[in-house]
Amino acid sequence: MGQAIAQAIEAAGENLSGGIGRDGDLGALSAHSDVLIDFSTPVALEANLDAAVDAGIPIVVGTTGLEERHHWLIDSAAQHIPVLQTGNTSLGVTLLAHLVREAASKLGEDWDIEIVETHHRMKVDAPSGTALLLGEAAAKGREVGLAETAVRARDGITGKREAGTIGFAALRGGTVAGDHTVHFLGDSERLSFSHMAENRTIFAKGAVKAAQWLKDKPAGRYTMPEVLDL
Repeated sequence: MGQAIAQAIEAAGENLSGGIGRDGDLGALSAHSDVLIDFSTPVALEANLDAAVDAGIPIVVGTTGLEERHHWLIDSAAQHIPVLQTGNTSLGVTLLAHLVREAASKLGEDWDIEIVETHHRMKVDAPSGTALLLGEAAAKGREVGLAETAVRARDGITGKREAGTIGFAALRGGTVAGDHTVHFLGDSERLSFSHMAENRTIFAKGAVKAAQWLKDKPAGRYTMPEVLDL
């Protein structure tokens, strides 16, 4: 992702101030940057947010696998600087989530929702951040909480499907960059929305577009749909 983002920054006509790995000097980088783009790990997120706050610059957070504590840290940082956090920086996925939310709102609970995602064999978290983003979109469309309605595993005699739940299935293998399909299954008809990522370039381009949009915003927490004015 680091290389892809560097190329996307150049393609967008912006200047790359630098990048760091595990042992880099984040403070020095922040001091010479207008915006930080974070595609690291949940463990590194707190230090990255602190560096952005200390430097008084915005940060785009594309790191996945976040837990409740990480969102609390993001909320805290957003009181001082602009923060855009998303489970997927792809512009296509952003529009997909918008469509999923609209469909969930219009179709109602008599349509079952199942989210299927496929990623490469090296991915360590499941469901993917994008799958959860799509689940959140569906839940918001129904005006319910995802935590209360999500079903992430089925094994053995599970009984019939509970109405109103949102199911997740994760496939892992090969070198798949990321495929996501949201199925709406009704009586005698089905509707599916899909997005296929062919490589990581799409995430880098979206992250750079988000950074450009975020640069002049006031402190607060922002989302990718706002970048597309959805």
